[in-house]
This record gives sequence, C-alpha cells and structure tokens, in this order.
Amino acid sequence: MAAAARKAARGLIRDFGEVEQLQVSVKGPGDFVSAADIKAEKLLRAELGKARPGYGFLMEESGSEAGSDRHHRWIVDPLDGTTNFLHGVPHFAISIGLERDGEIIAGVIYEPVRDEMFWAEKGAGAFHNDRRLRVSARRHLAEALIGTGIPFLGRGDHARYLATLNAVMAATSGVRRLGVASLDLAYVAAGRFEGFWEFGLKPWDIAAGILIVREAGGYISDPSGGQGMLASGDVIAANDHLHPALVLLLKKALQEPSAN
Repeated sequence: MAAAARKAARGLIRDFGEVEQLQVSVKGPGDFVSAADIKAEKLLRAELGKARPGYGFLMEESGSEAGSDRHHRWIVDPLDGTTNFLHGVPHFAISIGLERDGEIIAGVIYEPVRDEMFWAEKGAGAFHNDRRLRVSARRHLAEALIGTGIPFLGRGDHARYLATLNAVMAATSGVRRLGVASLDLAYVAAGRFEGFWEFGLKPWDIAAGILIVREAGGYISDPSGGQGMLASGDVIAANDHLHPALVLLLKKALQEPSAN
C-alpha cells in the first residue's frame, strides 16, 4: 500500500508543479487536475491489483469493482484535497484503506509534499513514517484544537453545519479547516488536532483514517455515537478524553432549532 501510494505520488507532485503554473492562466488548471486525478487512480489500481489480484475496489473516480476474493476490498482516494490541488495549495493526500468483510484492517494516508506517511494495521498500532503515533493527551475542550470540513456551493446542509460550528467555536481554543478529510483524521491520530468533525464524506475520504485514529488510541463515531460512518459519511473523531464531550456538544447543536 505504501509503495503504491509513493509511486502515484511522484506523478501528482510533477502535475502539481504544472498546476502552479496553470493557476495564472485564463483557462485555469481544472481539466489538467481531472486528468491528474484519473492518472493517479489508474496507477494505484494497477499496483494494488498486481499485489493482490483477487481483491475488489471502491475508488473515487471509477466506482465499485468486485473481485474474485469477496472478503477483501481496497477503498481508494487517489487525490484527497482536489480543490487545494486545483488552486495550487500544497496540502493534499492519497488515501488507501483495506477492508475485510466490512471492517477496515489496514490504512495508508500519504502526504507527498512533506513526505508524511501515516499508516496502521489492525492490532499493530499507528505510525507516522517510522514513529509510533498517539493521540493528544489534552483533557479539556477549552484547550482543544479541532479540525473540520465546511460545506460549499451545492454541497451539504449549511444551516446544520453552522449550528455545529457555532457550538465548537464557543467551546474550544480553535477550529481549523484544511480541506483534506483524510489528513484531518491523520492529524487527530498524530495529536496535532484534538478532534475532527465533518458531514457527508465518502468512504474513500475516511476509510484509512478510521483505522489510523483507532490504532493511535483515539475514538471515532458518527454523531449518534455509533459506527455507521462509512455509510453516512458523518464523522466525529477525538482523543479518548474528549470524544464523549465533542459528541455531546455536537448532538446538542444539531437539536437546536437553527440546525433544522
């Protein structure tokens, strides 16, 4: 998984250099970025398929593909943070999760600009390159830095989201929106964020991050506290001390009249 991510990343880095030049053109880099995304996905499909020929795939661009092995499936986002990439912002990632019978058992999130590889295997811990990861030890929301994803034009329930943002702003030391959900989850695992929440994500945005957070000692759930994240796309992640408080804060915000 790591080797496939690094191989695809080389192409993305070359293409990102082109995007930075295209950004000043009248046409802009939109078509070029779409091609970069598809090219990275094809490379990942080939590399992962070579390593495990029977496994199925769920990929952002090409959708679902069953394999002869009905127990295993790769869940792949070849370019998480496409909008950042499109605008020449150097913050994006490749995310690869491996699912066995509906459970994520391995995950890789690779950020090529800074050469940061976040990875985990079920029961074996989570790592940043070769260093073991642990979530932050902070115990109070007032000290916490929380990541989020903000809905945009044509996407998401803006009123519902704003209710939660108001609540988290009032209770924490800061909120950050970096635009790459997979890396936000990796940052929770690394202790850079104490928590993260977002609504309406896709399975390929979060599959690897779910396991990496858990293996780093964190908690991740949907807003009800359940484990329906891959189906709903609604995610709350935090360290073990703050997860219950963050779930309660968001649940109360979603019950306010302004959220409905």
